[in-house]
Amino acid sequence: MADDYRAIADRIAQRIADGRLRPGDRLPPQRVFARRHGIAGSTAIRVYGELVRRGLVVGEVGRGTFVRAAPPLPGPALAEATGLAPVDLQLNYPSVEGQSELMAGALAALTRPDVFAEATTRPAAATGTPAARTAAVRVLARAGWEPAAEAVLFAGNGRQAIAAALSALVPPGGRLGVEALTYPLVKAVAERLGVRLVPIATDAEGLRPEALAAAHRAAPLAAVYVQPTLHNPTAATAGPARRAELAAFLTESGLPAVEDATWSFLDPSAPPPLAAYAPDQVVLLDSLSKRLSPGLTVGYLVVPERLRAPVAEALRSGAWTAGGLALAAATRWTEDGTVARVVAAKRADTEARADVVRRRLAGHTLRTSPHAHYCWWTLPAGWRSETFAAAAAARAGVAVTPGTAFAVGAASAPDAVRVGLASPPVPVLDEALGRLAALAAEGC
Repeated sequence: MADDYRAIADRIAQRIADGRLRPGDRLPPQRVFARRHGIAGSTAIRVYGELVRRGLVVGEVGRGTFVRAAPPLPGPALAEATGLAPVDLQLNYPSVEGQSELMAGALAALTRPDVFAEATTRPAAATGTPAARTAAVRVLARAGWEPAAEAVLFAGNGRQAIAAALSALVPPGGRLGVEALTYPLVKAVAERLGVRLVPIATDAEGLRPEALAAAHRAAPLAAVYVQPTLHNPTAATAGPARRAELAAFLTESGLPAVEDATWSFLDPSAPPPLAAYAPDQVVLLDSLSKRLSPGLTVGYLVVPERLRAPVAEALRSGAWTAGGLALAAATRWTEDGTVARVVAAKRADTEARADVVRRRLAGHTLRTSPHAHYCWWTLPAGWRSETFAAAAAARAGVAVTPGTAFAVGAASAPDAVRVGLASPPVPVLDEALGRLAALAAEGC
């Protein structure tokens, strides 16, 4: 039955509550768990996912799944903070006033029976439609660069775009270079694809070209995944010289790169994407989820001609192509200016949130940007990232993401947390950051 996995998760949760499973205890691998409980592997995955969702366990790539050091938040995030009401600064979905009304109005034309039938009765191809490709060029163009329309492919969302690109470029057992701190989803996708992640050292501008070259010389990489603009979680942005240096190495070595540009729309002053410097080597990824909404989104891939066929095949075989209705909606939102208007509002919104961070966390060691919807907070001495995240949930009613979620490799994760700034209203964010600052001052 559909709820069986929740019942199993309830039993594990009770064992944690009773103390039979203690903080730091490791759960068995999912395949072993499935065998012991006589369930399918897919059900075991759902059980572990439910335990993670409840905040009872944390998964670390290469190590396993462990019982967390503190209880989870007592409930879902609230729109307003009252007393110690929980505030979720893990999820990071920006929204601005009037956004829903603006988007809904733009979809009125899709309710015509003929238009609706066209959008819903045919599966969308990886190449989309001519109108969708033209609209995508408008969305993706930046800093004097725009992709060729024929280079654009479509996924259901940004996560599926990442999965398709990595599936096409890195064979099982292959090595993928990533920043030493990287997007947790990439860690999860790599594990499912059987891809080995190789952490590459970074600095204030992100990925260091000489470190990438050294890793490739040590044992050839199949590809590299990189976030040159507003790196998640540190908000680092590479300057033109750094991008040119990276591009020169990619071109000389023939190493393909996957450039994640999901957050780059927030910084109109950023240099052109890495894809502009090495167009034959870089697959650029983007999506509408952060620009507009995670509920109805489309993922974009700008793919060099020599890689287009394998990436398109990965999209098809993985069932990762965009839905017809979502693609039609994205096209209309672009054509009528909805995307541009919402993006402008979200850029302005980052400034208000950056002001709150500067005021509430003054004196702390932060890596962020006035254009970023997150900050990387190196914790005061005595705090560990997992301990602080657990204490923030239990004592301050605020959920943050520990550094272990982003760290790659066997090296110790930094004693830092990522604080998402986008989701709550600004007054709620203000109070939540105040609680975190007070907690940091109290100590463990």
